[in-house]
Amino acid sequence: MEQIPLPAMSLYSSLPHNISQSLTNFSGSLFISNKTRDCGDGYNNIPANEMVSSLPLQMALYFNVFFFPFWWLSEVAMLELKYSMLPGYYQWLLFAAVIILTLIECVRLSLGYTGNLQEKLPELAGLWLLSFTIQLPIILFLLTDKSIIILPLEQAVHILYFTFLVFELVAAFQALRKMTNQLATRFYLQQFQESECSQRRNRSQETGIPYGRNSISNV
Repeated sequence: MEQIPLPAMSLYSSLPHNISQSLTNFSGSLFISNKTRDCGDGYNNIPANEMVSSLPLQMALYFNVFFFPFWWLSEVAMLELKYSMLPGYYQWLLFAAVIILTLIECVRLSLGYTGNLQEKLPELAGLWLLSFTIQLPIILFLLTDKSIIILPLEQAVHILYFTFLVFELVAAFQALRKMTNQLATRFYLQQFQESECSQRRNRSQETGIPYGRNSISNV
């Protein structure tokens, strides 16, 4: 069965080429069916020039930028209060979780802004993957493991952070699907135009009329 290639989209990304190509292939395999029949039916109603940036996703990212420093300060303060009461392995585990969340969040929000506003598929796919594979499991651990002595302020900020992540995952998923489908529409249009030009060249060779000129202009 035919699968729609999207390699050109990685050329517009600011990420390293191999990472950009992998993220583009991931998006194509996730949101584009391998069946030619399904692809053709799904993309005919999507305009090729339609803007695919997601306003809900951008609003969530915007408020997330302001919320995360508050989450970080709250988490560091609560960690300092309960640090001496935790077992040694939990001390290192929570310390590593805060560092990982902080570093990944900076990268994740940057990818989200670039991918959504500039309609870059690899960056938006990177946002979705980082949110789903790293941030969400860690925040679920911080929110559900009773052994880490969850304080009331921690629980409140973790619930808000979890809400942001879930909403951004849903919004980014919809934006990725829409963006990938639009790229597939552009691909089909480009293939159709190239096929039409090739047919015109073949007809011009058969009739002897130069390509790009009609019979009236030759009179």
